[in-house]
Amino acid sequence: MNLFQKNEFKETPFLPVSPEEVPPRPPSFPKKPSPKICGSNYPLSIVFIVVNEFCERFSYYGMKAVLTLYFLYFLHWSEDTSTSVYHAFSSLCYFTPILGAAIADSWLGKFKVLSMVGLSLIALGTGGIKPCVAAFGGDQFEEKHAEERTRYFSVFYLSINAGSLISTFVTPMLRGDVQCFGKDCYALAFGVPGLLMVIALVVFAMGSKIYRKPPPEGNIVTQVVRCIWFAISNRFKNRSADIPKREHWLDWAAEKYPRQLIMDVKALTRVLFLYIPLPMFWALLDQQGSRWTLQATRMNGNLGFFVLQPDQMQVLNPFLVLIFIPLFDLVIYPLVSKCGINFTSLRKMAVGMILACLAFAVAATVEIKINEMAPPQPDSQEIFLQVLNLADNEVKVTVLGDENNSLLAESVKSFQKMPHYSKLHLKTKSQNFHFQLKYHNLSVYTEHSVEEKKWYTLIIREDGKSISSMMVKDEENKTTNGMTAMRFVNTLHEEINISLGTDTSLGVEADYGVSAYRTVQRGEYSAVPCRTKNEDFSLNLGLLDFGAAYLFVITNSTGQGPQAWKMEYIPANKMSIAWQLPQYVLVTAGEVMFSVTGLEFSYSQAPSSMKSVLQAAWLLTVAVGNIIVLIVAQFSSLVQWAEFILFSCLLLVVCLIFSIMGHYYVPIKLEDIQGSADKQIPQIQGNMINLETKKTKL
Repeated sequence: MNLFQKNEFKETPFLPVSPEEVPPRPPSFPKKPSPKICGSNYPLSIVFIVVNEFCERFSYYGMKAVLTLYFLYFLHWSEDTSTSVYHAFSSLCYFTPILGAAIADSWLGKFKVLSMVGLSLIALGTGGIKPCVAAFGGDQFEEKHAEERTRYFSVFYLSINAGSLISTFVTPMLRGDVQCFGKDCYALAFGVPGLLMVIALVVFAMGSKIYRKPPPEGNIVTQVVRCIWFAISNRFKNRSADIPKREHWLDWAAEKYPRQLIMDVKALTRVLFLYIPLPMFWALLDQQGSRWTLQATRMNGNLGFFVLQPDQMQVLNPFLVLIFIPLFDLVIYPLVSKCGINFTSLRKMAVGMILACLAFAVAATVEIKINEMAPPQPDSQEIFLQVLNLADNEVKVTVLGDENNSLLAESVKSFQKMPHYSKLHLKTKSQNFHFQLKYHNLSVYTEHSVEEKKWYTLIIREDGKSISSMMVKDEENKTTNGMTAMRFVNTLHEEINISLGTDTSLGVEADYGVSAYRTVQRGEYSAVPCRTKNEDFSLNLGLLDFGAAYLFVITNSTGQGPQAWKMEYIPANKMSIAWQLPQYVLVTAGEVMFSVTGLEFSYSQAPSSMKSVLQAAWLLTVAVGNIIVLIVAQFSSLVQWAEFILFSCLLLVVCLIFSIMGHYYVPIKLEDIQGSADKQIPQIQGNMINLETKKTKL
């Protein structure tokens, strides 16, 4: 429309800003009917969009599925650092949609950003794709098919989770079951998702000719910011009591900006205000790939009929989403409606928050049980000691104090597996202990130094007709992150090289040499290749279970070749990973009620010119949620179960605030915005000369 018609001069003494500051709206995109799917009201174009989203989400979630364990095992970062970097990456992926939305609405349009920028530049691709793809799919529907458009968002979310389901199951298998250069194949686990991005580009481009493509409508993000800033500054400059008040604070932008833009910004700010509490929900939901995965590493993934790796447990979330979306849409929501309950979008989102609170309460309970089943840890000025007797007969071991008093006395048979460690108290942080070893008719005295909070094994071996001992420090009895730890003692007279499937072999020196620790995946190791200078042979190590630590003594006393004597000194994880199922059910039900509803709500409440902007703002809440987790992981000193309780309580408080805000929110319709914009913004009565405005033509 022409912003400078003569009748405008008659009706108001102020005109909108000149065309170079607020460009006129381009004409709306053609309303030509698009091809439909099998005679339904669903546009054929959404098939390409949904398939594209499936491939893109396969790529994104497939890469994220192995990311935490890649940091933990391959880069050897700590759990807190791995969690922080994981959520920093997730946060960046959800910050960039603001940039993508600005480009989409102001320059290229949703279609070109989605295909050219988003899929070509993978690093920034998430920012180009996320704010556009959902809104672009909604643009394919005509206004008379609003019900089908609402259902589309459920199908769209199904495609997201179908991609996530397959990728979170397949990529951990590519990582763990395939060897690259003797190690877990992270290259393949990251490469396959990259290939899916190429397929996504091809599929999306195939539907180019049948898309309804809304043209860009100017730099809408900049316009929104400038409009808000001008309204605030104009109101501040004209705060005199002589100047009449206006109905809405954004009406103070009327001297410079078009009425339609002001009405659009009003609708936008009302929804943005409602978004303020939302990041806390995402702070909980996104911990499935970090804290919950780390929790799974301290559980037993053997389900009897199948063995789950810790990072494969995430597959439950998309699997349950695929079940819950049709269940909620076709069964639960209609039943609630028949009961006479007005289950609005905001009420669904509030219930989703409550379910996430319960999920983290369950996660805290599981964490407490895991800690109860874990072996105790030595405190300050304490050590844990066990004795391994490799001599051919029983040895009586006595630990003597400073005054030759007995601190510990026990008889250890040859190759006896000790049931537990013994606790010894120190007088300082480090101390020397004296040991008396009685073997046959001999008494041997020896001395060893120890440090507090450590685990030790006293290894007794034959030394001619006598015996000697050596003290070795054991792996600290903490979680081994779902992996199996092992070390070897070589009683042979020549060095052994052991191949454990890694890029380098593990060397064990001759004559009671003790190897370093190595960690491997849980599994059956029935024929581990070994080599000495004179022969090749294999060792049967048996089942190496989740979280356990083993000591293998290599002997050749039977005349049947070298064999491995096995001792488990850190027990395997006892709690089944299946106990995580309730928390996944609760958080996934909460996600379906919160995220699917919020996605459709964001589109329905967005003015036509700002749908990508509001989608980006919705995704921005995800970014802020990940930053919350990052901060807590870095600066909180809470134990894990207490951290879960903290998040649960915080979300419960936020849910209460959101419910109060939602109670006073009145959903808007597109015709309401359009109708309100057609009305004249009330004129300012009185002395107009006192109004201070800049860049306004009279």
